[in-house]
Amino acid sequence: MLLDLGFDVSTHGLQPVDVTPELQLAVTRFVYLEARLLDERRFDEWLALWTPDGMYWMPRRPDQPSPYDHISLMWEDAMLREVRVKRLLNPNNWSQQPPTRTARLVGNVMVDGRTAAGELVVTASFQLTEWRNTAQQRAGAITYKLKEGAAAGSTSAGFALHMKRVTLVDSDGVLPIIEVFV
Repeated sequence: MLLDLGFDVSTHGLQPVDVTPELQLAVTRFVYLEARLLDERRFDEWLALWTPDGMYWMPRRPDQPSPYDHISLMWEDAMLREVRVKRLLNPNNWSQQPPTRTARLVGNVMVDGRTAAGELVVTASFQLTEWRNTAQQRAGAITYKLKEGAAAGSTSAGFALHMKRVTLVDSDGVLPIIEVFV
């Protein structure tokens, strides 16, 4: 998956979507659920929100068009997400003593449109406070590609994460180690 050049990360040329109040509420609830699961360290439930071929991407530059021809801070498939979760939960992991705690605010949740493949593209802003011995602040934008209905598979939320792009406002600066999912 990591080198699958066919994985489409673009969010251009979207088809318009009739954003009903019900759709906006369902999408917003899903985005809030995803944030809550991360903050509460309910990683198994968070992993279950993903499609099997979904990708978590944190570009190194705000305008980075692709993870294939530029280095990224994170470009993780299902296996790498699971490895990160196991490391975060391992009681012998010294870098998680004490465990990292997070609290995030997510807002400006907007349905931008639909891809040719039928994925719903949603954007949001976030601010994250991370604590492990000292506090760190992170902020930026998130772009989601969501599969819905039957395409979402077994998620009870009605949506599944196919891609999550986290663009930090300071992504091209000098960053401390990022251990947790943003």
